[in-house]
Amino acid sequence: MTGSVLLFAGIVLIAVVSPGPDFVIVLRNAVAGGSRSGIATAMGVAVGVSFWVVAAAAGATALVSASPIAFDVIRFAGAAYLAYLGARAIMQAWRERGTVNDPGADAPAQRHRTSFGQGLLCNVLNPKAAVFFLALMPQFVGADGDWADIGVLAASGGIVTAAWFLAVAMLVGRIRKLFQRRAVRAAVGTATGSVLIGLGAQVALST
Repeated sequence: MTGSVLLFAGIVLIAVVSPGPDFVIVLRNAVAGGSRSGIATAMGVAVGVSFWVVAAAAGATALVSASPIAFDVIRFAGAAYLAYLGARAIMQAWRERGTVNDPGADAPAQRHRTSFGQGLLCNVLNPKAAVFFLALMPQFVGADGDWADIGVLAASGGIVTAAWFLAVAMLVGRIRKLFQRRAVRAAVGTATGSVLIGLGAQVALST
C-alpha cells in the first residue's frame, strides 16, 4: 500500500503543479491579501482535491461524467465562478491602486475564510478535476475498495496539494514588498483576473 500511496501522491503532485485555475487563485490571493490569504486559499484547494478523491471512489464522478446535464451544470458553474473571481480581482486591483501599504498585512479572519472558500470552490467546480480523478482512482481502488485505503489516498492527495500551494503562497509572501507598489499590485491583479476570466471561458467552451 505504501508504494501505491507514494505513486498516487506523485501523480497528483504532477497534476497540481501544472498551471491552472488553482494556481492562479492562490497567486492572486497571496498578492492581494498577503501570504496568510494565500495559505488559506491553498488549504481550500487541498480540501477540494481530497473531496474529489472520495467522490471518485464513491462513484460520484462516474455519475457526473455519464450525465451530460450534470457535467454541464458543473462546467458552467465553474466557468461562471472563475469569471466572477477574475472580474472581482480586476476591480479590486484598480480600486486599491492608490493604497501604498500592503493590503493583506493585517487581513481579518473573514478575508482568510473567504480565501479558503475561493480555493475550495475553484477546485470543486472544475470539471477537469472530476475527469482526472475518474480516470485515476480505478488504478488504485477496486470496486470493493477499502474506505480506510481511500481515506489514506484522499489524505495523501490533499497533503501534496497543500505542500505545493503553500510553497507558492509563502514564496509570494517572502517577496510581498514588491506588491506594496500600487502599480505592481494593479498590474498583477489585472493580469491574474484576466487569466481567470480566460480560464472560465475555456471551461465553458470545453466539451
